[in-house]
Amino acid sequence: MPPRPALLADNTLRLAVEGYGWLPNLRRRERAETVQTRLLGQRAVALCGPDAARFFYDEEHVRRHGAIPGPVQATLFGRRAVHTLDGAAHRHRKAIFTSLLTPEAVVNLQRYASAAWDETVAGWPSWQPVVLFDEVSRVLTRAVCRWVGVPLAESEVDGMAADMVTLVDGFGTLGPRHWRARQARGRRERWLAELVDQVRAGRRSVDAGSAVEAIAHYRGVDGERLDSRLAAVEILNLVRPTVAVSWFVAFAAHALHRWPELRPRLRSGSADYLTAFGHEVRRFYPFAPFVAGHAVRDLSWQDVPIPAGSLVILDLYGQDHSARLWPDPYTFDPERFVGREIGAFELVPQGGGDPRTGHRCPGETTTVALLSALTGRLAELDYHVPEQDLRISLSRVPTRPRSGFVLIRG
Repeated sequence: MPPRPALLADNTLRLAVEGYGWLPNLRRRERAETVQTRLLGQRAVALCGPDAARFFYDEEHVRRHGAIPGPVQATLFGRRAVHTLDGAAHRHRKAIFTSLLTPEAVVNLQRYASAAWDETVAGWPSWQPVVLFDEVSRVLTRAVCRWVGVPLAESEVDGMAADMVTLVDGFGTLGPRHWRARQARGRRERWLAELVDQVRAGRRSVDAGSAVEAIAHYRGVDGERLDSRLAAVEILNLVRPTVAVSWFVAFAAHALHRWPELRPRLRSGSADYLTAFGHEVRRFYPFAPFVAGHAVRDLSWQDVPIPAGSLVILDLYGQDHSARLWPDPYTFDPERFVGREIGAFELVPQGGGDPRTGHRCPGETTTVALLSALTGRLAELDYHVPEQDLRISLSRVPTRPRSGFVLIRG
């Protein structure tokens, strides 16, 4: 008889406790780059590195359909969202996003965000504390709703921003944060579905060429329109990740506070350095811990068998902190990205691969543009940082500075 496969311990509890450090810690304990485990009762193989990322994003190896846990769909992405598709259906629907996120459109969004920032900062009272994370979430909500074509009165900004933050904040837990996120998603999906119905019926006009118009009238590979609730899901998949840039801006402020010697270089107006600083923020600070899919067939990686249907996990946080890729990975050094062309499978805070055809976030260029614009403005701002709790817990997913980064204008 062939030997029985070794029993694998389920690591779900360890993941809950260790958060971003779970997979790097597991690989250190196993003394291997590729490790076998179990997660949520499923057999899993965890990979790390550019070659592993290239393997993971090959649709002949790994499919995403059915791999995104229900709780994550119910909070972060929305049920039946583009992230849950594979193959032709995925590429066809993703074309909506890539067609909307043109260089010109990204510049427009960047301009809206910069204007909203300037208006917001002008209203901050001198010598009064403000929570940067909260302020930026409202700035980005104003900007993205204008850009997407979602009508939003000023009185609705706070509620919309809070709901978008809640969607992101609740995906990595099954506790109260998760249930608040479910409620926020239901509330916003219903609201946007009604908008889509009104646009389709001609009872509500939105800007021609806007994302709302494009998604409302999009037809899938089957020639059918998305139902209005699913159209709302995909509108939110433009709004929600834009507001999520608040996390990176708070991290940028944290970096400027820890390494103030970088501020003059940011103030110099060098677009290349601003971009490099943004890349280093995205590499250094924790955002998404990993991505996962299911093996299409029996596979192997680095002589480790991957049975068909098993979970395949790509360690994003571990890869972005790998000494093999990034010398002194726990040193914050924007210079590592100055004048460097980044490979599609190297820096992976939002996934890897080609955003046009694969599962890499098509809004990554938007993230970089917004982060550059707002970091430059933050570096120009005269403020001081009062005593507060700036710790960043690696066990909390997603994490951010505990205080939200409080600052006081001088």
